[in-house]
Amino acid sequence: MSKMNNFMGWVDARFPATKMWEEHLSKYYAPKNFNFWYFFGSLALLVLVLQIVTGIFLTMNYKPDGALAFASVEYIMRDVEWGWLIRYMHSTGASMFFVVIYLHMFRGIMYGSYKKPRELIWIFGMMLYVALMAEAFMGYLLPWGQMSYWGAQVIISLFGAIPYVGEPLALWIRGDYVISDATLNRFFAFHVIAVPLILLGLVVAHILALHEVGSNNPDGVEIKKHKDENGVPLDGIPFHPYYSVKDLVGVGVFLILFSAVIFWAPEMGGYFLEHANFVPADPLKTPEHIAPVWYFTPFYAILRAVPDKLLGVIAMGASIVILFVLPWLDRNGIRSIRFRSLAYKLNLAIFVISFVVLGWLGMQPSTPTLTLFSQIFSALYFSFFLALFLISKNEKTKPVPERVTN
Repeated sequence: MSKMNNFMGWVDARFPATKMWEEHLSKYYAPKNFNFWYFFGSLALLVLVLQIVTGIFLTMNYKPDGALAFASVEYIMRDVEWGWLIRYMHSTGASMFFVVIYLHMFRGIMYGSYKKPRELIWIFGMMLYVALMAEAFMGYLLPWGQMSYWGAQVIISLFGAIPYVGEPLALWIRGDYVISDATLNRFFAFHVIAVPLILLGLVVAHILALHEVGSNNPDGVEIKKHKDENGVPLDGIPFHPYYSVKDLVGVGVFLILFSAVIFWAPEMGGYFLEHANFVPADPLKTPEHIAPVWYFTPFYAILRAVPDKLLGVIAMGASIVILFVLPWLDRNGIRSIRFRSLAYKLNLAIFVISFVVLGWLGMQPSTPTLTLFSQIFSALYFSFFLALFLISKNEKTKPVPERVTN
């Protein structure tokens, strides 16, 4: 032990290893009443690591070339040792990433984790979400299948609706007048290098901001208000070993579900891997129904709900941007849903239902009836934020306890 202590002393004199360990793990005090909903932050980090590792192995055999990309994916699936497993881990991981992120965001809304002093944590989290959407969109083109090709064609063409700069912007994104080899190469570069670096930087900023102000909890009570003579929160416990061990349980359950999908239903009925993407991209043959992957479909449904193309793009963008200002739309000081009014709970329930229904509508072919439903649920989606702003000011809430409860 003395040799190890001497070694760590030598390291600490040159790099703050022990200081970082204590500040972010062994002496970072988290509320003792974390529940099921607090698994998803660590799971998001786990999936990010899985995506990076599997992505590295995929790039060893993938060819970012319009004439070779689809064949290289087939080569990975059929001829590379365990290539099928790595590819399915990556494709399943993309969908599972969004499952985890959506649940993580829902927990943040439900327990008011975006409120003072945690506004910056929420902003970094939303920036992570937007970067993740960009990463997923660019990676979606790389298999060079029919849905990849035409889905990218449709989404990129939306930028053309922006006045004055739209067409030059769409041309710059594509690198050509149509989706081509140039588009594939630049999307590959962004997907493999640029956006992952942004993601990693935002993850670090998100965690640093969290550890600066401390974690929220299901009661929405600040544990820093009650400390012992040593300055340790009375309602806090060290993140390590208590929550690091607890998170391993969540990791174990997640990996069981993750493995079940990979080995028994990697396509998930066409939701994780569309059937049209097993056909090489053909610029001369448009698929009968073009739709993005399931995690984009709520916003795609909002886009289609508006007849005018420009207004549809604005509505779709607004549906994401408005989440950034959520800390300032909610004017009630109470954080946790446990002590909020029935009106708030109903408003949140309608928001969740509208998001799920919009996700389903975005997968369906456009018909007059479904378009009407898209318009109704799009209105319900945006009404959540308006209703939150109106009811939160004079909301009748329950008394909040001084100390955290179980």
